[in-house]
Amino acid sequence: MAAAPAFFPPRPLSRSDSAGGAFRKWLDRWERVGFEDYQLSLTPRPRYRPAGRGGRAPRIEVSQYRVPMPGLGRDLDGLRIVHLTDIHHGLYFSADALLAAVELANSLQPDLIALTGDYVSYSRNFAHSAAELLAGLRAPRGVFAVLGNHDFRVGAELIARALRRGGIEVLRNRHTYLRAGAAELYLAGVDDLWFNSNLPRALRSIPRGRPVILLSHNPRIVAAAAHYSVDLVLSGHTHGGQVRLKIFERMRRENGGGGRRRFHTGWDALGRTRIYISRGIGTIVVPLRLGCPPEMPLFTLSARPAPL
Repeated sequence: MAAAPAFFPPRPLSRSDSAGGAFRKWLDRWERVGFEDYQLSLTPRPRYRPAGRGGRAPRIEVSQYRVPMPGLGRDLDGLRIVHLTDIHHGLYFSADALLAAVELANSLQPDLIALTGDYVSYSRNFAHSAAELLAGLRAPRGVFAVLGNHDFRVGAELIARALRRGGIEVLRNRHTYLRAGAAELYLAGVDDLWFNSNLPRALRSIPRGRPVILLSHNPRIVAAAAHYSVDLVLSGHTHGGQVRLKIFERMRRENGGGGRRRFHTGWDALGRTRIYISRGIGTIVVPLRLGCPPEMPLFTLSARPAPL
């Protein structure tokens, strides 16, 4: 079997030295790696009231989807999965805001909760409080987590231990499975793509033809996931752009950016592998969102095929 690609290949960059070419390269990087990778040293101005400060939680949009899952047995039909990602608990996403998000997730009565990383931003001081609050999540089939790039920068082992103490199962390049009657569903998780990601190890020994959901912080895992015929990938990382201004979208199109960005936000697919990239609930670089509200997806799995 041919080796799996490490990540979805980016579009070729323009070789132009013009201002338009430079802007095109900047936009291309933004599309590939997301808003959060612009590590600016900014002090928020007083007029930006940070999400969660003073006990006010951000308004989180619940996105609901019914997802046909080939090979899913009838005993797991209707399984409800809540997806939480990119929390960035800290100065601009307070304990009150995170508690409100946990309560919202629980109110959706999920069977399973998937966490796809970036629980904190830069400081180890928020690691334990993030884990303690996330320990309040309730799902009868469990709460499962993978780590994001910020979790590795802060301390992967620190974050993983704190989550485990709260009863959250951390999938570090490994998988687990759910069983109900004759039905099985495999849930795999990988470390962040920029650090210790090992998809072959995570999928090792999963029987061929079984339905598989992969948790990966970074959506660029999609090509490797498609190589191994993963059914569904849940990711975050991009924040959906976080700050989406019409003028930037227009400039992107005028500089050859084309239509909708691939593998950036929402639904996409590569081969038979579908991926959902959540906008997440926190912020990075600047403590605001524009044209890109925080979201908490709720997926209901279906053993029945999608209508034609």
